[in-house]
Amino acid sequence: MDELKGAFDRQYYKISRAFVDGQPVGNLTGDHVLDNITLYWLTGTGASAARSYWESYGAAAVATAAAQAPPEVSLPVGFTTFPGEIWRTPRSWVEQSYPNVIYLNEVDKGGHFAAWEEPEIFSSEVRAAFRPLR
Repeated sequence: MDELKGAFDRQYYKISRAFVDGQPVGNLTGDHVLDNITLYWLTGTGASAARSYWESYGAAAVATAAAQAPPEVSLPVGFTTFPGEIWRTPRSWVEQSYPNVIYLNEVDKGGHFAAWEEPEIFSSEVRAAFRPLR
């Protein structure tokens, strides 16, 4: 648990370093942090954006407590592992959790805020993952 707490602390350190100290990590600048917060605030989409956390942890936690498997994800899944993520997801877990993985890759830069930190890498990964479905 201390390792997980340390990982969360590192992610928030990146934000505070960019916002408070003016030392961005990748593309994670103070202006980008404010832009992101403003976008959620003005559009009232904070709750819907947090839904993925509920679906990942809420439903799974309920199913685990009830000794039932969580619902299967049948949609095509693209998965990229970023080295600075809060936890490192093993390939075996991805393949077991998502039976329809169409793209699985590991990149050299980025973390929990990969879309902010490394937007070019993030967008190229999304494109690569779903290009076959076009």
